[in-house]
Amino acid sequence: MLDLYILDSCPYCQKVMKYIDSKGIKYHKFDTKNKDNVLRLLSIGGKDQVPFLYDEDNDEKIYESDKIIEYIEKING
Repeated sequence: MLDLYILDSCPYCQKVMKYIDSKGIKYHKFDTKNKDNVLRLLSIGGKDQVPFLYDEDNDEKIYESDKIIEYIEKING
């Protein structure tokens, strides 16, 4: 399953969430308002930057909203 790290007020995060929701794709959302989620983000991705997508199944780690959407299009057709 996809893990998406976001900050709810971030317009780039909103863009990615709207796209994923429009495709009916299930994902886990981790809001970085929660410090535990920030620590998890840093341990996986290395930067405190959102949006960040982690696809554990394919070991893909992606920052930047357009790159995340492009990746999701690629894996979901």
